[in-house]
Amino acid sequence: MCGLAGVVDLNGTRKPDPVMLRRMGDALWHRGPDDDGLLVEAGIGLAHRRLSIVGANNGHQPLFNEDRSVAAIFNGELFDYPERKRELEAKGHVFSTNTDSEILVHLYEEHGENLFPYLKGQFAFVLVDLRRRVVLMARDRVGICPLFWSRQGDLLYFGSEIKALIASGAVAPKVDPRGLDQIFTFFALSGRRTMFENVQAIAPGHYLKIAWRSDGKAAEPVERKYWDFDFPDWGEEENLSEEAAIEAFEAVFSRAVEIRLRADAPVTGYLSGGVDSSYALAVATRLNGGSLQSFTAQIPALGLDESEQACATARLLGNGGERITLVEAGASLIADTYPALVTAAESPVLDTSCAASYALARAVRMNGHKAVITGEGGDEGLAGYVWFKIREKARTLDIGDAFRPSTAISRIARKLMVKNRSFAELARIDGIIGGPHAQSIMYNLVSSARDRYYSADIKQQLGDHVAYEDIDIDLERVSRWHPLNRSLYLGYKVHLAGMLLTHKGDRVAMSNSVETRYPYLDEDVVALMSRLPPKLKLNGLKDKYVLRRAAERLLPQEVAWRPKAMFRAPLAESFFTSGASYVDELLSESSLKATSYFDVARVRDGVQQLKSGKSTGRDTFTNLGMVGVITAQLWHHLYLGGGLCELSEANFALPSASRRAAAE
Repeated sequence: MCGLAGVVDLNGTRKPDPVMLRRMGDALWHRGPDDDGLLVEAGIGLAHRRLSIVGANNGHQPLFNEDRSVAAIFNGELFDYPERKRELEAKGHVFSTNTDSEILVHLYEEHGENLFPYLKGQFAFVLVDLRRRVVLMARDRVGICPLFWSRQGDLLYFGSEIKALIASGAVAPKVDPRGLDQIFTFFALSGRRTMFENVQAIAPGHYLKIAWRSDGKAAEPVERKYWDFDFPDWGEEENLSEEAAIEAFEAVFSRAVEIRLRADAPVTGYLSGGVDSSYALAVATRLNGGSLQSFTAQIPALGLDESEQACATARLLGNGGERITLVEAGASLIADTYPALVTAAESPVLDTSCAASYALARAVRMNGHKAVITGEGGDEGLAGYVWFKIREKARTLDIGDAFRPSTAISRIARKLMVKNRSFAELARIDGIIGGPHAQSIMYNLVSSARDRYYSADIKQQLGDHVAYEDIDIDLERVSRWHPLNRSLYLGYKVHLAGMLLTHKGDRVAMSNSVETRYPYLDEDVVALMSRLPPKLKLNGLKDKYVLRRAAERLLPQEVAWRPKAMFRAPLAESFFTSGASYVDELLSESSLKATSYFDVARVRDGVQQLKSGKSTGRDTFTNLGMVGVITAQLWHHLYLGGGLCELSEANFALPSASRRAAAE
């Protein structure tokens, strides 16, 4: 993985300032401490920071085709590069590096703008065709690698992280209230919207095209979709027997793991007590001919610690104690890590277990590694969360799509849980997303904190806008799918892209110069899981059915069928039991009034409840909301000028030498 940054003059004439470009690249030093590169041409400037994993010795970027008419900077991995390279060389293409990234420019020579079906892996890139005067900016299918942009007049600034845009000096950081509302509805930002006004992400499975005009007028960036998750029409799922489905899953998943073990240095793995990471590591161990170094979070809280089960699985896979690294993630670590976590995420972070993910990535790097295999994506593809079971149970009352009492039950339940939400608003939300879905009750509970804590000013700015309006869903297409697949689709689009691949994925990993690899999100694995009949995903109350049946062949029954446990850490109480002084400062009356995001009296009342110990398990979503308040205040302090607490505000204009010293 790497860091990309730069600027495009939409008029196609001006050469960008190299000093500014270098500053933008330096803001991403953590994404690529191994090398840096620059390209300045009329109309475009590219800056690259490299984390060298494949082709470590000669993969300097920008990359070029043979006659240097096509240039590109690339972030990510194209896992089938040996096979693609042989195909391209057979067609006469000449390679100058051993890196996987170089196949990009040659695939563009072959296929032009239609190269995306030939890109297998995780990626973000910026490519410029200097002869045809075209720029392409793209993200991978599921949204593993980030890419942001902001138009300022006739200049378009871009970067792997928003830090690079701010470092340009041309993009002034300012809050987008609708971005804040996404956080307080979905845990995270999942689509194009960010926490920053006039800064947006390129959506997963999309690319931005800029074609310079010959008449001297400014080009208009055009966003195009090249891929989206898809499912068969209801009743037309692949007709596989259970045994055939298990064998198909084994084959495609084994290939996904095999190509993700390709690197110039050993690949490690994250290991929890669940079947997803256990099966991924079991397959990797079999293919690798020996165990992988594994990293496990140890959460010292009743009912949340899976480290004992993870260590037992590691021993089964042949990992002795020296091959397992336990990272304790208690209240002190959570509070101490959150400033770095929010800096990395560039947004508030509601889920405190993300601090444990940050600590895991830091441990990987401290142990001298750069790449790690993870288990994300199995729950999203094979209905692993409890809310899928609840929704499917309620749906047993439905008769096809014609008679659906489960819809009324869902709305009544949501109304009872959040009493000030009207039935009209609930019906409107369901209409926007073609629901209700399995996640509807959960998101309803999460968003109860917005009603409790938002200030009158924020509520007025939001008006009748709801975060669901930002989700890109083709309702006509979705309506043809089985209801379980509709919910899986929403999980892929929102929870996966927003939470797991950002706050627990790329941002925390790359902040520590570590690349995360996701075999469950391999294109072929996703396609197979999507085609399977729903009963092979959720069989009664047996979630991830085909995965668990496959896991039986490599792991003991108790591991293969271990119930799903959410990876969680203690919530808001972590900040008040750790003694972190910055928390009280962020929640002071003066700081709350300075941001004007939240109702001062209600926040102060919530703080007193938590400090007094009167908060109970029934207040989980209230406490989750309090984490949101704390981290929104922290985000504001770090990114919008400081002054709220003792912590230093973020400074993205530091030269790379200073940034390197701070990281080390």
